[in-house]
Amino acid sequence: MIFVSNGFIETIICRGRATTMTHYFSNLQMVRVTLVCAALITLTGCASVQYSALEKVGIHKRDILVDRVEDARDSQSETREQLVSAYDELSSLIGYDGGELEEKYERLSKQVERSEDSTEELDEHLGDIDRVSEDLFDEWESELGLYSSAALRADQEKKLTLARKQFATMRRRMQIARDRVDPVMAVLNDNVLFLKHSLNAQALAALRGQAAVLEGQVEELIRDMEVAIAEADAFIERMRGS
Repeated sequence: MIFVSNGFIETIICRGRATTMTHYFSNLQMVRVTLVCAALITLTGCASVQYSALEKVGIHKRDILVDRVEDARDSQSETREQLVSAYDELSSLIGYDGGELEEKYERLSKQVERSEDSTEELDEHLGDIDRVSEDLFDEWESELGLYSSAALRADQEKKLTLARKQFATMRRRMQIARDRVDPVMAVLNDNVLFLKHSLNAQALAALRGQAAVLEGQVEELIRDMEVAIAEADAFIERMRGS
């Protein structure tokens, strides 16, 4: 991650990868960014971000949760597109009438592997959401006892209850969509394995019935992914506006 402002460049390399993002900050923001960089450089990995270091520069758990939800939403979209691509490759192979089956099989196999990678990444993002949300809501609840004003405490308690309810709805939608992935992946993996040693017209004909079943599963996955993505967008908007 590279921060750029008034000629200042600080580079953080996480897990051997360097990605570039350019932001223009005021002098005050510049100091904050420098402190964040110094804090993050001392960590052993990108995933072990310390809340305390971020909160010192104005980045709170609420901001981190919104960021994690955005990551999971984008990962859901990527997983959906990848599974659709794998399904399209399988349908193309099963309906293929030519002689170059090996090349089409290799394309299918690669798409399935990419789908597995996307699914693993999605699971990581969902885990991040669960950890940050639990920390945020626990902190929020513990702070209720610090109020001397009953009116302010009641206001925050109401907002906390609503935020938890909205998060639970969004997270449930995300999990429903995630659970749609496994049956699709199971069929794709079975077909890839079956064709590995039986790549011929007879084997392809035997799989045509499964293609219809898979089509229905993919349609359900797409529908639930779209609902989950919309719910994530709504949650992000509410968190930013509250």
